[in-house]
Amino acid sequence: MTIRENIARLRAEIDSAAKLSGRAGSDITLVAATKTQSSADIRAAIEAGVDASGENRVQELCEKLEAGAYAGADIHFIGHLQKNKVRKVVGAVDLIQSVDSLALLSDIDRVAGELKITQDVLIQVNIGKDPDKFGVHASALAAFLAQAGVYSHVCLRGLMTMLPLEADEAETRGLFAQMYEVFVDTKAKTYDNVRMDILSMGMSGDFFDAILEGANMIRVGSTIFSSRK
Repeated sequence: MTIRENIARLRAEIDSAAKLSGRAGSDITLVAATKTQSSADIRAAIEAGVDASGENRVQELCEKLEAGAYAGADIHFIGHLQKNKVRKVVGAVDLIQSVDSLALLSDIDRVAGELKITQDVLIQVNIGKDPDKFGVHASALAAFLAQAGVYSHVCLRGLMTMLPLEADEAETRGLFAQMYEVFVDTKAKTYDNVRMDILSMGMSGDFFDAILEGANMIRVGSTIFSSRK
């Protein structure tokens, strides 16, 4: 199947999951996870209607930016961001989804201040307490957000999570449900520089369940591109 056909099928599944959760498919932002994909394939995905491209690696991001691969859609950074790569990402992307420490947030704020911009970010939450995953534990999120208010050149738009690879379907649904509860509870509180309108969770293997449990942004790679090269 072509990229366009894959996206059409994916959109139908998104519509179905959204309807079951009391929403419309248009309420769900589709981010194409573009790690290792060619500029031509990324352009094809954008032409076929993805809402954003999500890149994992800074080097790939820079190369594809230079090639004009992302024209026509928002750009997200969805991988682990090392502090020494912050300057290459801030201002180059619309959203950094993977802020996992106050030290990283501080560096993003500093660079954004130098550029005289406000950088939108998500806080990565390690909802499964997986030692192999980055992110703030849910129990520490309130303290994190309280301290984040001092950074005036970032806007915390919401939360992102990645589940343990070994989670079965029941565990997956349960963790997504927990994540949604954290999102709703956090949204009800008042913090400086926090909008809390995005919940990014769900990938190719579990996006349907993620939408059922409240995600309004999903990050999908192999379902769009069939298989990574």
